[in-house]
Amino acid sequence: MGQLEQTRARCKSLRLTWMAQQLPQLLGEAESNDWSYLQCIDHLMGYELKERDQKRIQRHFKQAHFPMEKRLDDFDYRHQTTINKRQISALLDFNFLDQRQNLVFIGPPGVGKTHLAIGLGYKAIEAGYKVLFKTAMTLVEELELAEKRGELKKRISLLAKNDLLIIDELGYLPMSRQSRYNLFQLVNSLYEYRSIILTA
Repeated sequence: MGQLEQTRARCKSLRLTWMAQQLPQLLGEAESNDWSYLQCIDHLMGYELKERDQKRIQRHFKQAHFPMEKRLDDFDYRHQTTINKRQISALLDFNFLDQRQNLVFIGPPGVGKTHLAIGLGYKAIEAGYKVLFKTAMTLVEELELAEKRGELKKRISLLAKNDLLIIDELGYLPMSRQSRYNLFQLVNSLYEYRSIILTA
């Protein structure tokens, strides 16, 4: 085994997959640009970290269970009189997540509440936060099933592993007393511990 293949094999054993794949090309660039040893290592590490970050973002997008792709850049503020782009942009430092604060979007159907919630969710994932999207109906059904199985606390603990829980369309369905209690238990458990975006 040559030196290059041996180094690539060691990269793979350390789970530096991208580095192993790109090593020949990067060594060529290093030679062409007269990189120092330190510059070469820095480039290798930088590309590996960038690739890992992209994979993390893709994985978290998948785990968020967004029903559709909605981006803030595509939101039309011209038909909105109660919220503007500056207000939404002010949220993108995600101080509200760091402070464990909640957001509530209230309005009639079709004004873009879900679009804004998902758009903020996408940006939060790109910023390094874990996000989960649930319709209120799905969430209530999941909590009810968990409660019947005696696993409500376990289910709430799983939901609390996300930095942000988006609950969409609350108020569209009638809820039993037990369902309201289960939802209260969830919100109470997340209070000052995790953030919620609620549309209603």
